[in-house]
Amino acid sequence: MNKITTVQGVEVPSLGYGTFRLSDEECERGVEHALSVGYRHVDTAQAYGNEDRVGAGMETAGVPREEVFLTTKLQSDSVQRDRVGPSTDESLRKLRTDYVDLLLIHWPSDEVPMAETLEAMRELRDAGKVRHVGVSNFPRSLVEQAMEHATIFCDQVEYHPFLGQKTLLGLAVEHDFLLAAFAPLAQGKVMSDPTLEEIAASHGATAAQVALRWLIAQDHVAAVFKATSPERIEMNFDALELNLSDEELRRIDGLERGERVVDPPFAPDWEE
Repeated sequence: MNKITTVQGVEVPSLGYGTFRLSDEECERGVEHALSVGYRHVDTAQAYGNEDRVGAGMETAGVPREEVFLTTKLQSDSVQRDRVGPSTDESLRKLRTDYVDLLLIHWPSDEVPMAETLEAMRELRDAGKVRHVGVSNFPRSLVEQAMEHATIFCDQVEYHPFLGQKTLLGLAVEHDFLLAAFAPLAQGKVMSDPTLEEIAASHGATAAQVALRWLIAQDHVAAVFKATSPERIEMNFDALELNLSDEELRRIDGLERGERVVDPPFAPDWEE
């Protein structure tokens, strides 16, 4: 059973299956297997180019739609007011569903006011095509601006033991929104960290499992990661069975060093 975090009265599975850079049959098989293992949180985006494969994998898995928390994101050319609705309709068609649980602005835009985008997203929510709206890759100041225009359910950001998100986590707890951690394994770097390896060895676990468990032990946090092999999908799901001590959690807290592994040229000023 997936651990649950409750945000704004909504239960969100704390461990999500991410599909960044997955395509074709690999994506479809990954989603299907993740759902068969017990994942009930799936993350995709228009920019990933795989919503159709995610939808096919969900359909093949046969899990009732209402049991899966499904997220997609608006790509940069879909944030204009007149593009939000049509592009979301296209996402729904590809995903083979009538609604998504969460629709995010994938990256802040320098060209389109967020108020314009969020207004259109609110209309989709009112129409029942989107259950909740949120943002991704937004630092604190931009999240606070977004909250002036809509009830923000989530900010999805890079978050792992080497990149703390103390400021955003505090804001998430204060305003009751989800902080969804992408790249929770720092694109594989956690696997060779001595502290994580030592803690993992004491539990008969892996460093990846320890990093994931550290994240989802935190209030208002979910972790979304990508895996391709059935073994890795299953192994990471087993992170839910780990019990880390307060001392171990503090040791992992101490690994923070401001190391960011995702920082494209169009990224915002991270502020911290």
